[in-house]
Amino acid sequence: MSRPAGLGVAVARHLIAGSLSRKKRFPLVAMIEPLEACNLECIGCGRVREYRDVMDRRLTVDECLAAARAAGTPIVSISGGEPLLHRQIGEIVRALIDDRRYIYLCTNGLLLQESLDRFPRSRRLAFVVHLDGTAAIHDQITQRPGSYDIAVSAIREAVARGYRVCTNTTLFHDSDVDDLNQLFPTVSRLGVEGLMISAGYSYEDVPNQEVFLRRRESIERFRRILDPASDLPFYNNPLYLDFLRGERTYDCAAWTTATFTVLGWRLPCYALADRHVDDIEGLLADEVWEAYGPGKDPRCTDCRMHSSFEGASLLHALRHPRELLRLAGAVRR
Repeated sequence: MSRPAGLGVAVARHLIAGSLSRKKRFPLVAMIEPLEACNLECIGCGRVREYRDVMDRRLTVDECLAAARAAGTPIVSISGGEPLLHRQIGEIVRALIDDRRYIYLCTNGLLLQESLDRFPRSRRLAFVVHLDGTAAIHDQITQRPGSYDIAVSAIREAVARGYRVCTNTTLFHDSDVDDLNQLFPTVSRLGVEGLMISAGYSYEDVPNQEVFLRRRESIERFRRILDPASDLPFYNNPLYLDFLRGERTYDCAAWTTATFTVLGWRLPCYALADRHVDDIEGLLADEVWEAYGPGKDPRCTDCRMHSSFEGASLLHALRHPRELLRLAGAVRR
């Protein structure tokens, strides 16, 4: 299954409109976390620790819709926490579809198969199932035996029923490259639309910081995984994949992924939460980005997350026609 043609058109229009508006910063993706509660406690996840005091809070349908409209982005990524724990998640998704957004619902897959009837089959909706390795390694990372098999079963069922499905994989210090080179073809054969991939970020609230990759180590791993000659359906754009391989550099543009949580807009970015603000304009202010990014804040030194740099690659392409053509070719595949 290929990504919807309308998605590429919507993103292109949004990029051009933002550029013509002469705004210094504008989001490309709204990351909405309608809850922070989860049914797993994975070794590299900081959310369940960062938000431990507000695990009972839930965003309403109207709050999610208002956040998407405030960001004004064509794409909304719903994450958390585990979104499928939210009793109104089906209503949230339908409201966003009716608002003509493209939705990527991120899930660990444990509740996906039993939840499919809550969602419309729509080209505007894709499930993104997190898999960090084949069975033994994924189960070790999630700290729950059998979680891989449940997620894979859910992927099969969702694809069979006509839903769009992607996977998302995070690389950690102990990630086994050979194992991932087995995982990606296996998942591709399930009929998923694409494979998303990113480097893990060292959340301060994760007790064991040794699980995260340093910059040079990250580049070496991605060079072994991301063979340019591979026909695997990686969903990230090719410019960002070049960045992961260390073949190009970008300045941080974490503001392109504006993250809204039960506490408000997360500032400065998806990975760091020094504070939360009620107005998205507070996230886009000059004084915020004078203080963050590699070379400015030591916490940003090793960051190579897609939420910070994939948007930067798209903005770069706007200024370089050859790169824009390369992106257009990737979208058509």
